[in-house]
Amino acid sequence: MGDSVGFAATFLAETQAILQAMDPARIEALAETLAGIRDGGGRLFILGVGGSAGHAGHAVNDFRKLCGFEAYAPTDNVSELTARTNDEGWDTTFAAWLAGSRINARDGLLVFSVGGGDKERGISGNIVAAIDLARERGAKVTGIVGRQGGHTALVGDAVVVVPPLYAEHVTPHTEGLCAVIWHCLVSHPALKRAATKWESAHP
Repeated sequence: MGDSVGFAATFLAETQAILQAMDPARIEALAETLAGIRDGGGRLFILGVGGSAGHAGHAVNDFRKLCGFEAYAPTDNVSELTARTNDEGWDTTFAAWLAGSRINARDGLLVFSVGGGDKERGISGNIVAAIDLARERGAKVTGIVGRQGGHTALVGDAVVVVPPLYAEHVTPHTEGLCAVIWHCLVSHPALKRAATKWESAHP
């Protein structure tokens, strides 16, 4: 019992240190970029793999319901995702889906990823291909990631990097704080248009 309590305290202390090290200006820049996409009539495509795919589906709901976005996540359609994986291979799944959605210069991509994709090492190839297609079509590329050197951070227009201060816990901290950051975004005055239920309900 003592060890588990000690670990919990350590993990929370790490989280606090990471939050203190984050740059709020990057979150503000991301909020303004996303607001520009929406206000310009663009759609928002949210990409994530693994736990970040779950985040993507949740965030689509928040951006649509609270912020008035036309937003989508390819991982919400398991039938199409698995068909494309089976027929064409994993690395093309997101890019082919974006091409079918006719992504264009008014639209935006929001990537949730620990590493952000890495061409050279062949990591998260479907995220890399999707980013490259979005850039070719003139769409804005944004993201919340845990690595400064990943493809998303290197080529994106507005990217928040969760500082990877603790090498053994980069994944849980990045994925956990990704949810904190996107909830900050959907609560941001530049983006929020609808009230949340519990804050608007009377006790």
